[in-house]
Amino acid sequence: MPEFAEDAEVTHDAKRAVRVELLARRRALTETERHAAAARVQDELAALVRRLRPARVAAYVPVGSEPGGAQLPAVLAAALPPGAQLLLPVLRDDLDLDWAAWAGPQALVAAGRGIREPATPRLGLTAIATADLVVVPALAVDRRGVRLGRGGGSYDRALARVPANVLTVTPLYDGELLDTLPAERHDRPVRAVVTPASGLLSLDTLSGVVTHTSAGRIGPR
Repeated sequence: MPEFAEDAEVTHDAKRAVRVELLARRRALTETERHAAAARVQDELAALVRRLRPARVAAYVPVGSEPGGAQLPAVLAAALPPGAQLLLPVLRDDLDLDWAAWAGPQALVAAGRGIREPATPRLGLTAIATADLVVVPALAVDRRGVRLGRGGGSYDRALARVPANVLTVTPLYDGELLDTLPAERHDRPVRAVVTPASGLLSLDTLSGVVTHTSAGRIGPR
């Protein structure tokens, strides 16, 4: 077996082990803890949207114990300026992500893997490239911006279509911003995270330093 294949397998195994631990931590959270964390994350992201006034935001519907709660799309949509649009992902059979416009909770339909998706017309894989702000899920993010997803690679493909100057943000629980995560070549970093205790954190992937930003303010990179 080539050396790079061995390295990839070791990294894959390391990711699997971290996923198991992180998922167990999330399952151990009480409903009170989840609701309190969701409220803080929602407040921080809504403040960011109000400050940036984006014409289009790409986000998602959190499921299960994911940070932000199922009401996150409604909160983001309410913070948008008039005429702006919120896009949500539609999972394709190949695990890539199409996108469709949010039209309220009544327009969400159940899909596979517990996901809820908009029933509005699909806009194509590249619709995410037109967003001014992108909110993506993860189980953890490290100080370089490397995110650990569920393992399907959907968001790595989607993030590869996002221009480098667009702000990409991941909601997390406290304790899920880690020093280092196992990474592979296809992994796409994010530029910021939001946690209940610390709010919005801008990630400097060059120096490995995390800079705290207050009141939704984040500097260019």
